[in-house]
Amino acid sequence: MFNLTFAKDFLLHRLKSKNRHGLHSPFVYRLVDEVIYDKKHKPEYDKIEQERDRLLIDDRYITVTDLGAGSHVNNNKQKKISDITINALKPPKLAKLLYRLAAFTKPTNIVELGTCLGITTLYLQAAAPNAKVYTLEGCPQTAGVAKDVFNRTGVKDINVITGNFDDTLPDVIAGLDKLDFVYIDGNHQRDATLRYFEWCLPKVHEDTMLIFDDIYWSEGMKEAWAQIKAHPQVTATVDLYWIGLVFFKPGQAKEDFMIKV
Repeated sequence: MFNLTFAKDFLLHRLKSKNRHGLHSPFVYRLVDEVIYDKKHKPEYDKIEQERDRLLIDDRYITVTDLGAGSHVNNNKQKKISDITINALKPPKLAKLLYRLAAFTKPTNIVELGTCLGITTLYLQAAAPNAKVYTLEGCPQTAGVAKDVFNRTGVKDINVITGNFDDTLPDVIAGLDKLDFVYIDGNHQRDATLRYFEWCLPKVHEDTMLIFDDIYWSEGMKEAWAQIKAHPQVTATVDLYWIGLVFFKPGQAKEDFMIKV
């Protein structure tokens, strides 16, 4: 049922979504033209993808603590790192898009919910090397693998925070004057997603970008995405199917965009 629903949602998105032509918002047009549709290779990609390749042949098993909605692929507690790499990591195309979105935003701080094995974190850090990066992970052993990846690549300025997001996210938000770039992944449940969104709102500003992962994951996630789009503080959203972008720009006519990727 999940696969059929997912496929139906994907086909509907393809039918309804637009490309850069016909976009009347200058900001969204620039975002689509210069960032989302930017296919140029970046040198930073190579080093990070080498780390992905190492993880793909890592046969060690770790004990996975899943505090979110679980996996549609494999919910076993003992998982091989190579299998996690295949099933749970963002694919290169999406990870590179997240890199470009972070580079476009030029954030001074990045908050990521859902470190997994750290590949996406590396992309975000590489996109904004002067930003303070806080990555939150619920599973201690998964976080441990990510720390090994960061150490191997020589990246020292990533703050890995382990624990339930309900416990760790409020402290991270409280410690920041504002939120520039927040990527919400790792707990695909309606109420949790809306809770994290509400917690972010007091610290957002006109240049903040919130990114929600897997907005078509389930009926609950689709409901959460609909509520986020309707929130009065939100001025524009961009639905890329795999992820949803949220903006808070004063003067922007409230509009929701579906973009073909």
